[in-house]
Amino acid sequence: MKRSRFSDEQIIGILKEQEAGMATADVCRKHGVSSATFYKWKARYGGLEVSEARRLKALEDENARLKKLLAEAMLDNAILKDVAAKKW
Repeated sequence: MKRSRFSDEQIIGILKEQEAGMATADVCRKHGVSSATFYKWKARYGGLEVSEARRLKALEDENARLKKLLAEAMLDNAILKDVAAKKW
């Protein structure tokens, strides 16, 4: 997945500019993003503060790590069951 050239803090700052009364088209032009990207950001980060965005990112990272561990454990379990079934 392509990494954004904007950090979470910068995205929240851009959204706050629009909330302060600046037109959406002007904000998009100023920062060089499309309106589709802007509205995608608004759907994801709308109403969040910087600290909440950092916490959200940390939770997403932890969730991805736990999912990976679960998948590995399930694979190990399936392999052990397969080996045990062939021995008998």
